[in-house]
Amino acid sequence: MQTLSIAAAGMMNAQTRFDASARRTAAAPLDDLPGETVERLQAKTAVGANAAVARTADDMTGTLLDILA
Repeated sequence: MQTLSIAAAGMMNAQTRFDASARRTAAAPLDDLPGETVERLQAKTAVGANAAVARTADDMTGTLLDILA
């Protein structure tokens, strides 16, 4: 299902953004700490939103299969 692959790609993208922000903070902690903190919070929110999309798509698929059975 396309929705699940889009949600998975969104979660991977958010994880990549989070990791990059964490690496930048570790390399130079005082360069842009507030900006990097916001970036990590946005990435965390994006993972949660994409996970919710994946759960909803899974629930909808299950419901459709129950109806067709």
